[in-house]
Amino acid sequence: MAAPTAPASPASASLPPADLIVTGCTALLHADPDELDPQRAAEGIEFRPDTAIVVRDGIIADVTDSAAASRMESVERIDAHGLVALPGLVNCHTHSPMVALRGLVEDRPEQEWFNDWIWPIESNLTPRVVALGARLACAEMIRGGVTCFADHYFAMDVIADVVTETGLRANLGEAFFSSQEAGQEASQGASQGASEGVAQGSEGLARSLDFALTHRGRADGRITTSLAPHAPYTVTAEDLAATAQVAREHDLLVHLHAAENRAQTDTSLARHGRTPIDVLHDTGLLDVDVLIAHGTGILERDLPALRAARGRTGIATAPRGYMKFGWDTTPVRALVDAGVHVGLATDGAASNNTLDVWEAMTLTALVQKQTEHDPRWLTARQALRHATLDSARAVGLGDTVGSLAPGRRADLVLVDLNGPHTQPVHDLAATLVHSARSADVRTTIVDGRVLMRDGRLTTVDVPSVTGELSQLLPALVERGHGKRIQEYDT
Repeated sequence: MAAPTAPASPASASLPPADLIVTGCTALLHADPDELDPQRAAEGIEFRPDTAIVVRDGIIADVTDSAAASRMESVERIDAHGLVALPGLVNCHTHSPMVALRGLVEDRPEQEWFNDWIWPIESNLTPRVVALGARLACAEMIRGGVTCFADHYFAMDVIADVVTETGLRANLGEAFFSSQEAGQEASQGASQGASEGVAQGSEGLARSLDFALTHRGRADGRITTSLAPHAPYTVTAEDLAATAQVAREHDLLVHLHAAENRAQTDTSLARHGRTPIDVLHDTGLLDVDVLIAHGTGILERDLPALRAARGRTGIATAPRGYMKFGWDTTPVRALVDAGVHVGLATDGAASNNTLDVWEAMTLTALVQKQTEHDPRWLTARQALRHATLDSARAVGLGDTVGSLAPGRRADLVLVDLNGPHTQPVHDLAATLVHSARSADVRTTIVDGRVLMRDGRLTTVDVPSVTGELSQLLPALVERGHGKRIQEYDT
């Protein structure tokens, strides 16, 4: 809620009014991540009561106490008494337009899911479907406290427009494959579609690079970009090596799928004698900043190569989808030990059903305890760190967002823990991770701009989006044409 601004004190009279002051909250603050050993990450979180967050020009100018903030002038003031302020959550890997396929294909193994349903349907994509799906996805993420997401899809210029309109922060990468028969057929059939055909090989890399260089820094810097080869099983080693070289030349992140499940790793070993992580190492992708989606098929033999990358590698884990497909989970503990930045993700809503990073945080904490047979890992405080600062670092934004500290962009959310399902609060971290839900987010702020205020979206008209999208769904889900954008063969 807005409140009248306080009169200036002599100490603050020399400063211009703040754009926004959030006052009275309990704030989740991080210690300097570089001062912490990964094994001591849980000790790097502090909850500070009666805190005020001062925002100027989209940047956190100060984190102080409410009494001090009461003497500052501001254009806007949010009274956050009784609320918890967190750094905005980061969704490290999704395919935002795939919300249009939410719940369409269930209870099938991944080969059938891809080949018989998803990749045939994606050959029907149009720019308008992509735009509507991305807009609905952004609305869902804003409601759930996500302020930044990494997207890997087609027609990314359309998605960039949506990000600009809705006010979110995003790292965007135009996906591409290497030339294969299925991909060529789909490219011809979809030539008037969302991506003007799914580009292949060197043409695909060129298109991905053109998008990355053209859109990097858009939306007042809220858009960063990456190169987005699909995966080692759909992109040749030659094209991956070329991607690494281009990424090195232009200082770009590479965002791709790799070692998604154990079957992929076993198939790669049988066919090539190399794991997918070996392929990334051999092609130079571990020598540049790389974001790897899933990694549930990472083996112990892969860890030395990841460790040698010296913190340039991020892994996005999306546990809900793995449970649905019957996969193993990402080996978070081993990866953290190897110095890898493990961030949280949802994948696309076609497989995950939601873009709820809050749920991903809860499931990560629980699944890791079960997998490691150790209730001490992963703790609630560690889960909060993975959802915020570690996720920001995984997408290459660790110096920009992920914590509430002076100099960081003003991306934050306010959470209400006054509901019956979150009371009483004995341990605030445990309440946030294991009792709170994304629906408890009340306000979402990106770059100091309020995108949701007291549960009401300010930048997306959801009914108009869903109404138009529903009219386009029959044509989207038609599979009688026999085309598909690729072949899942792993």
